[in-house]
Amino acid sequence: MDGDSPVFPNPEDALDEPDGLLAAGGELNARILRAAYRSGIFPWYEDPQPVLWWSPSQRAVLFPGSARISRSLRRTMRRHHFVISTNQAFDDVMRACAAPRAKAQGTWITPRMRAAYGALHRQGVAHSLELWLNDVLVGGLYGVQVGGVFCGESMFSHESDASKIAFACLSETLARHGFALIDCQLENPHLTSLGALLISRREFLGILARCGDEGIHWPESSDFQQSLCDIRDQNC
Repeated sequence: MDGDSPVFPNPEDALDEPDGLLAAGGELNARILRAAYRSGIFPWYEDPQPVLWWSPSQRAVLFPGSARISRSLRRTMRRHHFVISTNQAFDDVMRACAAPRAKAQGTWITPRMRAAYGALHRQGVAHSLELWLNDVLVGGLYGVQVGGVFCGESMFSHESDASKIAFACLSETLARHGFALIDCQLENPHLTSLGALLISRREFLGILARCGDEGIHWPESSDFQQSLCDIRDQNC
């Protein structure tokens, strides 16, 4: 790939095994990341591997407003006075997401990843959600906005259900602001429990083509806080 004018292979040419591997190598910077996400491609690798670029045949997604919110999650929200914000502690969220986790070896959120996404954040393209309890950061997530699609990258919890609360507020708020899709990339039990489902690569790329250039402004912290209050106070 040419770092000055990045051109990726057609995502439909990705390998069947390992599923979705499209390319290897190249630089990792804001310009290349923007081109990748606009094409439905994301990086995922571990040091000392080269940068690996992926577009899986089945994409885990959530349609905004369809997150599964349990009674127990609402009880957690009522029991604690959580505050949610956006883009107030992007670097701290990435650092927390990169921290070692139980039963995990290393992290794919390398220092090079953090630098590249930090640059995207300063350009207004990458965003974070922060969940606070007593002024302490206890959960959150981050990802990349491509028009009306939000491509989630990672989330973390330092308090029970904190990442679920952030995800639920993301779903509700983006629905209210006209976003078409939340890209969760790869299926896992945690995301499935929150309502994520699988769609084909072709369907995902079609949505991205239709909505990737929409000029939707990222919501404010007050918008996410309103969603938190509405979810918490809803009777079900």
